[in-house]
Amino acid sequence: MCRRCHKSLDVEEPQPIAAPLAIVPTPESGDDSGLQVATAVRDLRRVRNLSQRQLAGRMNVPRTYISKIENGKAMPTLSSLERLARALQVDISALLRDARSRQQDETAVLMTDPFLAEIAQFCKGLDDVQRSIFLNHVRELAAGRRRMA
Repeated sequence: MCRRCHKSLDVEEPQPIAAPLAIVPTPESGDDSGLQVATAVRDLRRVRNLSQRQLAGRMNVPRTYISKIENGKAMPTLSSLERLARALQVDISALLRDARSRQQDETAVLMTDPFLAEIAQFCKGLDDVQRSIFLNHVRELAAGRRRMA
């Protein structure tokens, strides 16, 4: 068991994923236009609810190697990228996309929801103050709905 999160450190068999997951890039210092393999690996690992040790076990590499990749201290080879993609159950291109293309992909996924697409069209006509007021109202409505449930 992990001392911090109390999850099992045993390597688990990969489970099939029902739907594709969108990656929300975490801001990193440095060049946003370059490839951000480190961010993609970290985000995908967290979305899959895996520890670094579990991911390393799936790849048959030391946990420290995963840490170095996620912290930008090591750049994986092509064969390591392929094993990473297989271990994370994604296409290798998901690890090589830059932050801008990941954001565009996530926006496209969100816009498939008709309600969100309608709200986005409405928000385009608002200035910053109006948008802030609108979002605060939506947050209040969502919080009130959670309390009622």
